Amino acid sequence: MVCHGGLVCRSARLDDMGRIVLYCQPGAKQTRLVGLHDGKPKIQLHAPPVDGEANKALIVFLAELCSLPKSSVTIESGLSARTKRVNVEGLSDEALQRLLAAK
Repeated sequence: MVCHGGLVCRSARLDDMGRIVLYCQPGAKQTRLVGLHDGKPKIQLHAPPVDGEANKALIVFLAELCSLPKSSVTIESGLSARTKRVNVEGLSDEALQRLLAAK
């Protein structure tokens, strides 16, 4: 089972799921991808790190960036940390990396 933000749990197929480790900065002026931090894509999130708001904002941002439904994006680990391991169902690792590199 995979849970995101403690909100929804579901089983996931690993063969059609891209995985990526991200660095997130909550409480920023706007939500955007801003480059790399220690070799990981860095995403600034407008939402504060309170009551899971930043995690919800990350899920929405990545879903929109990947043109996928929010249910396709799950936070595997790092719910209370800035470094997060995220799964994106429907994209391969390579496609997810290319998409983030292009932005």
